[in-house]
Amino acid sequence: MIRGAGRCEAAGMISVAEELLPATRRALLHRLAVAQSEGRAPSVVAAVARGGQVVWEGSRTCVDGHGPDGDVQYRVGSITKTFTAVLVLRLRDEGLLSLSDPLEKHLPGTGAGEVTVAQLLCHGAGLAAETPGEWWERSSSALRPGLAEVLGEEPFRHEPGRRFHYSNPGYTLLGSLVEAVRGRPWEEVLRSEVLEPLGLDRTSGQPQAPHAGGWAVHPWADVMMPEPLEDLGLMAPAGQLWSTTRDLARFAVFLARGDDRVLSEASVREMRTHAVAPEPGTPGSGYGLGLQLLDSGGRAVAGHGGSLPGFVAGLWFSEADDVAAVVLANCTTALPASSVALDLVRILAEAEPRMPEPWRPLPQAEADPAVVAVTGPWYWGTSPNLLRLLPGGELDLSPVGATGRGARFRPEPDGSWTGLNGYYAGESLRVVRRPDGSVSHLDLGSFCFTREPYDPQAPVPGGVDPQGWRGLDG
Repeated sequence: MIRGAGRCEAAGMISVAEELLPATRRALLHRLAVAQSEGRAPSVVAAVARGGQVVWEGSRTCVDGHGPDGDVQYRVGSITKTFTAVLVLRLRDEGLLSLSDPLEKHLPGTGAGEVTVAQLLCHGAGLAAETPGEWWERSSSALRPGLAEVLGEEPFRHEPGRRFHYSNPGYTLLGSLVEAVRGRPWEEVLRSEVLEPLGLDRTSGQPQAPHAGGWAVHPWADVMMPEPLEDLGLMAPAGQLWSTTRDLARFAVFLARGDDRVLSEASVREMRTHAVAPEPGTPGSGYGLGLQLLDSGGRAVAGHGGSLPGFVAGLWFSEADDVAAVVLANCTTALPASSVALDLVRILAEAEPRMPEPWRPLPQAEADPAVVAVTGPWYWGTSPNLLRLLPGGELDLSPVGATGRGARFRPEPDGSWTGLNGYYAGESLRVVRRPDGSVSHLDLGSFCFTREPYDPQAPVPGGVDPQGWRGLDG
């Protein structure tokens, strides 16, 4: 079932830090033990990362004394899609394509050329969930030698751009797009541009020892049988990869922080930003660019689940808590790997909350007196807001009170700022000055923010009553 499961520390791999409280370690192991027992999995292995390194590893197995560790490969299924999305974002960042480009521009003749790259990334292209014909995960890829066989005669189930509909063929198209633009096979591009720079030397298209075997467990009896192992062929970018908990923990850290050798922090932030409306009836869920997004008990998390015959996988992280968890098991469906990973994130985040960084003043180079002078209270009409200066020259605009529109803004070379999130994402914030150089007001997407509610000295649209504020005549 598990071959060569001895512990192995590979060069360049994330180190394991022994720093958690004993009660926390036991709570994590207990959750994993319950999952293996109730899910009736032959084996399950997990890792939790915080602060950029693995802080806990655990495993449970049906074979006494033969537990897997963080170096044992399992098949990770659709977590592969997130790797494929990273490759596509790299092409975008290099200027080789735009997310708004129709597929036909770079990969002609597919029969689905009108969909955009972004729609494919966020499962908003309206394509079918699966391929026509036999169950593709358990049948030979020779049945699907080309994209025509992957898509079939009627590839669409919905109008492109109208709704979320998860699509394995959609990510097959993205893998072929990568190959067309790079002129090399998808897996070769993945290895040279993502796996090697991030040190993921135990992630591969084909299993490499030590690795787990995949099993199906009978639903009503404690017996099992091996699952077939199929190469996915053209479908590989949707679910082919094998990996380990240590490699995926490193990948999760990258997805939270970015790595300029692969993708910048801004680009991975874009990946975990909602890009399509959620599936009807699934509140609290959504999809970015290759990442699933959830509200897990009030905690915003991003990641991806995966499954192929014989295997289930879950990779999830909370940016706010700086915690990531990976769970891998070698059973077909019984163990909810993503749910367990989400529980591991919660257990650590609640048992040992993230310690805030020490407060430090801004570097002198970022403390521009002219910018500092415009921080503080501003009013949109009568609604109070606070403008704060952040590291890197960014600004934060937050409403005072429970309601209102807030956003973060990045500085631009012309002295303006551009919204990064929320209602004002992409909108321009400008400081408007009078002829004498004093500040008149802020212009934010045509809205006038003033130092006092309806400041009569500012050009408030519609004007300000010359009698000013007044009480009720008795």
